Amino acid sequence: MSDPAPTVPVCYRHTSRETWVRCARCERPICPDCMRDAAVGHQCPECVAEGRRTQRSARTAFGGSAAGQQGIVTKVLIGVNAVVALIGVAISGGGSLLGAGLFSAAGRLHAFGGVIGPDVTVRPNGTVLSGALPGYGDVFVGIDGGGVYRLITAMFIHYGLLHLLFNMWALWVLGRNLEAVLGPARFLALYLIAGLGGNVAAYLVDPGALSAGASTAVFGLFAAFFIVLRRLKRDTSAVVGILVINLILTFTVSSLSIAGHLGGLITGGLIGAILAYAPRTNRTVVQAVGAGAVLLFLILVTVARIALVHAG
Repeated sequence: MSDPAPTVPVCYRHTSRETWVRCARCERPICPDCMRDAAVGHQCPECVAEGRRTQRSARTAFGGSAAGQQGIVTKVLIGVNAVVALIGVAISGGGSLLGAGLFSAAGRLHAFGGVIGPDVTVRPNGTVLSGALPGYGDVFVGIDGGGVYRLITAMFIHYGLLHLLFNMWALWVLGRNLEAVLGPARFLALYLIAGLGGNVAAYLVDPGALSAGASTAVFGLFAAFFIVLRRLKRDTSAVVGILVINLILTFTVSSLSIAGHLGGLITGGLIGAILAYAPRTNRTVVQAVGAGAVLLFLILVTVARIALVHAG
């Protein structure tokens, strides 16, 4: 009597399909629709999903997500600045980005977007006057009057096309490199806290001066980039040369905010050092606590300055 024919295995997910292929991990039979390419052979969907859950995601040298290599946050920040400029043109009643439109928009955004400085008045003809004039036009409060949000919005407002383009070029060059090594979340925290630090410094030194621009954050990126390169033991000569040129311009061009640029530089350097030199053990916690401490300090000095104004 002959031996019975061997039973053909069927896919564990599709029992009507015969297959001789087995999952390289769990050895269950799988049909072509269930095969997933693996380093060796094929795996079933469940083993692939389990492997993804247990596999540690790729991290940068400073603990950030490798997703930063795509530069998404940098691109979004540039997009936000561009959109704010277009909104300003619309608020100003139109005009060309190459002409007076963007300049007029920056003036209108003194009020609607909020730059650093005192209360401002929008006159009936649409121009902006520093200082509040009761009963004359629309009055928008400054930082001392409660418009603390201006310390954030100011870093997204620019005085004209050249101002915007220069800052966005610097953000594009520095941002992509920093985001790639720090990761999206850490880079965004660096940018915003550095920008806030520069704006707080500008407010503390000269509360009555109208100032705006992403340069406070950009100077912070310069400092952080220098520190990151030093930590990675790479050449820093290029960034030092560009930074020196920008510092010379800061001290020689009267329209630039010395306090804002230096404040952003110092704050960015502090955040950069915290992110770059945090110990591997509990690195994320140390970075978060350190950055949070810098942010808390900026908040406290701002609150103290406002309280002092109202007390006087």
